[in-house]
Amino acid sequence: MKLQLALDELKLEEALSFAEKVQELVDIIEIGTPFVIDSGMEAVRRFKEKFPNKEILSDEKIMDGGYYESQLGFEAGAEYVTVLGVTDVATIKQCVKAGADFKKQVVVDMICVANLEEKIAEMEALGVDVIAVHTGADQQACGRTPLDDLKVMTSCAKKTKIAVAGGINSKTIKHYVALKPDIIIVGSSITHAPDPVEEARLIKEAMLANE
Repeated sequence: MKLQLALDELKLEEALSFAEKVQELVDIIEIGTPFVIDSGMEAVRRFKEKFPNKEILSDEKIMDGGYYESQLGFEAGAEYVTVLGVTDVATIKQCVKAGADFKKQVVVDMICVANLEEKIAEMEALGVDVIAVHTGADQQACGRTPLDDLKVMTSCAKKTKIAVAGGINSKTIKHYVALKPDIIIVGSSITHAPDPVEEARLIKEAMLANE
């Protein structure tokens, strides 16, 4: 089980300094969508240069131009790029092709996917590497969590790795690790914590205790 740190709101230099504090506790560093919009592939390159032993995820949430946009992330040093599950199958196929060509991984973000069971089967048939339960910030503000969707995903997925994101913190982590996803994604709970290192440590300890 891997811990993925999602960096969304920090500026590039600040984000690099922040990640240095918690690097020993995280496995994947995510250049989040707002970060990608603000700093582009320069952020991916800088993070890969500074943290060569960490996996970097470029959270592009691709909707079109699947091969080219995946290529941008992979060439910049990302191990993973994300594509939205609500886009068309042709785009996802092109992302998967790029992943195979670059020997990297494609994550399908299932935010706003209506029929998870059908979509999971479809994504597995396409050969994606990871499917991600994602309850977005605006949905979280309405009181929704990713827990129910994660239960559906863990019961339906047969071979694809599973990631989960959406307001997870040290107080709720036990509910998620019990379902044994492959990747736990945590963002603001760490970046906004009074003691980010301690928050990351508590989350990582809960993950390790369930392995």
